[in-house]
Amino acid sequence: MAAGGGSPSIVEFFGGEDGYRCGYCRSDTGNISHGMWAHSMTVQDYQDLIDRGWRRSGKYVYKPIMNQTCCPQYTIRCRALHFQASKSHKKVLKKMLKFMSKGDVSKVASEEEPMDSHIEDVATCDFAYKSESQVSQSDLTPLAVDQAERVENEDEDSGETKEEGNVQKVESDSVQIRADKDTPVPAEPSHSAKAVHAPPKPGKGADLSKPPCRKAKDIRKERKLQKLLQNQMGTAEGSQLQGDQTFLLQNSKPKTNQPKNIEDFVFVPLPDDARHKLEAEHAPNGPECGYGSFHQQYWLDGKIIAVGVIDILPYCVSSVYLYYDPDFSFLSLGVYSALREIAFTRQLCVKAPDLCFYYMGFYIHSCPKMRYKGQYRPSDLLCPETYVWTPIEQCLPLLERSKYSRFNQDGKAVDEGRLKELGRVRVLHKRTVMPYSVYKKRRKGPSDEASVQQYASLVGQTCSERMLLFRS
Repeated sequence: MAAGGGSPSIVEFFGGEDGYRCGYCRSDTGNISHGMWAHSMTVQDYQDLIDRGWRRSGKYVYKPIMNQTCCPQYTIRCRALHFQASKSHKKVLKKMLKFMSKGDVSKVASEEEPMDSHIEDVATCDFAYKSESQVSQSDLTPLAVDQAERVENEDEDSGETKEEGNVQKVESDSVQIRADKDTPVPAEPSHSAKAVHAPPKPGKGADLSKPPCRKAKDIRKERKLQKLLQNQMGTAEGSQLQGDQTFLLQNSKPKTNQPKNIEDFVFVPLPDDARHKLEAEHAPNGPECGYGSFHQQYWLDGKIIAVGVIDILPYCVSSVYLYYDPDFSFLSLGVYSALREIAFTRQLCVKAPDLCFYYMGFYIHSCPKMRYKGQYRPSDLLCPETYVWTPIEQCLPLLERSKYSRFNQDGKAVDEGRLKELGRVRVLHKRTVMPYSVYKKRRKGPSDEASVQQYASLVGQTCSERMLLFRS
């Protein structure tokens, strides 16, 4: 996956009318999806595609046909900056700390989330897809800018309107990261009211109306943790952060009588006599590491026990899959790695404010084993018709009634990114980039307009004008 630069995305579209075996309900032909092969893909294009319901498995990019497939798969994202770990999440974090500190390997009752649940869903699906076609590399070489201008001029001379003919040249600048203004982030869940305690009678215990006594050891730990977090986030004490970044920093500081967050568990210093040492080698902090696909290696006492694959994109960290040593399944590495990735997203956001979401792949309400993703709150599901984000709390009642549902309750709302001009779709044909309006005239043989129309409708107008659709 490329960061942008001068090479555009080049894809081949396969359609998707045939049904394949479903890895969730075991239907032989119920899994129905569209697919395309990405010979190259920029991070901005992939970001926009997953925000329209697409997902990748290697270079194969697929989109379930939601109103036809047996198990509708809804894109889910967690608002990482506002994430609050549940009791079961904290249980996993405490178990890891206990194991590292004392070497305790006692197995607890089965977790709410299965060990392999963090593995990307596509790994369990037996869908068929075409391998990279037998196309010579020269056929896929992007066109030089002067050739693109010649083709566009040819289209203008043909008498078509200016809007039909003028298409942007092959981009040579970097990907533009824009704020997602059309997607309002719902407000934080309200905090429960504080209980009012009456002062106890003399001799009947501590006065609960006063702050509890604190040990000097606890105070030192909090100060050390606070300093560690500030160093990791590159934030000097007293620096001015705005918006969600202020929220993130404030909630990283331990406070009396406040629930702990994931940083309190992940970055807590271990005692000098700790039995084990766990190192999670993430991509370098901050966007300087670049965008694209990365491996996160989890090393325990010098032995690798798990590897997570993530995509760092303009607005999110997208979890792809995790593989692990089954000898350490008692540590619930699937849950633990997800929490580490959320913490990593929060770190990246300090330097790249737009990068504030954690994408967990697909939420499948019709498959009970896949509902665990909804436990990472607050989270949103993507409306399969209008592609707007909706808080999961509003979606669940709809999914209880029907496994396929439109989440946007505004009946007049439409897909704002829908295809509007087919002629502006960019095509790569015989090493030449051209708008579809020109390709359509040059093409020999039966028309492929229906296929191109379907492709452009699924990827949207923006991506269809930016990516190159390979035509033989």
